[in-house]
Amino acid sequence: MTQNPDLDPTSLAGRIALLEEQEALDAVTLRVTNGDDPLAIIEECQLGMRYVGEHYQSGKYFISGLIMAGEIFREAMLILGPLLPEAGSAGSGVGSVLLCTVRGDIHDLGKDMVAIMLTSYGLIVHDLGVDVAPAEVARRARELRPDIVGLSGLLTVATEGMKATIIELRKSAAEMGRDVPIIIGGGIVNEQTCAYTGADLWASDAARGVQLIRKAVAAVRR
Repeated sequence: MTQNPDLDPTSLAGRIALLEEQEALDAVTLRVTNGDDPLAIIEECQLGMRYVGEHYQSGKYFISGLIMAGEIFREAMLILGPLLPEAGSAGSGVGSVLLCTVRGDIHDLGKDMVAIMLTSYGLIVHDLGVDVAPAEVARRARELRPDIVGLSGLLTVATEGMKATIIELRKSAAEMGRDVPIIIGGGIVNEQTCAYTGADLWASDAARGVQLIRKAVAAVRR
């Protein structure tokens, strides 16, 4: 398989991109032992995951590759989790996020990555799972009153699921007393998708999604 010429196959990101589980975890452990910033290590893991996503979209990897990469990331987080800031240490108060993969899509890798990262920053994450109906998302939003709702999707059909879900969430605004910010995420998402679905924010990768969600939660809770 042809690799990106700019990616060092012996680096942490390269190990993940090549789905070399043990080598990747050994690299994480070595970085921790050397005293590297755990957030910097996570960023490199994210880089490797992005390469995996690109390989999947180009047909070089199948769904099994996505699943394996997700397992590598989860195992890396078991190593890095205890080293991350404790919940609430940022001083901005605890926020809550409602996440799901929308109706018609069963992919959860990106959503799970976002959930792991948000939890590490002390946010409460309510994960509804995959293939969730619009009415159910709206019902749980009314029940849980999250600071922001995140809708994920990998397949093209997920665009319609996102749009239908956002329509239902907007209908709930009066009962909730406010419009809840909505972010959409996934490989299919771009500025046009955001406009079409009626979302407030969008992100095509987990790292950017986490950044936007944290900023939105902080704004809501000010």
